[in-house]
Amino acid sequence: MTTEDNAATYRRWFDEGWSRGNVDVADELYSLDYVTHSLGTDFPPTLDGLKMFTRSFREGFPDLSCEVEEVVAEGDRVAGRLSLRGTHGGTLLGIPATGKQVVVGAMVIARFDEAGKWAEDWASWDQVGMLQQLGVIPAPAAA
Repeated sequence: MTTEDNAATYRRWFDEGWSRGNVDVADELYSLDYVTHSLGTDFPPTLDGLKMFTRSFREGFPDLSCEVEEVVAEGDRVAGRLSLRGTHGGTLLGIPATGKQVVVGAMVIARFDEAGKWAEDWASWDQVGMLQQLGVIPAPAAA
């Protein structure tokens, strides 16, 4: 697979899996041996764990959209900067719906295997900012 193919797969996951809620497309895009280094302790670091995490996030934000702002691809790696937007209309990780809208920034680095399947990733997202926007934790005082 080419670097361009990997970047297209990367974009496809965030469009179909996150924005459209077709989480099962992961079965087509991801390696059976996939491992993530970013879900924390509530979800297993596997393909099933990723699907569980994505579904729980979409339950919390039923109108969720994920925009891939920028992609850089080289060799077997694809990195991207993302913006997730949605209205907190359902329970998210134990937090009851607030009706508030959020914008959450994220970055994800993915490694693809020789067959062009998403094999591994590392993600960083603004969890604190999201919780502040939901009113779960206070925003810092203005200076």
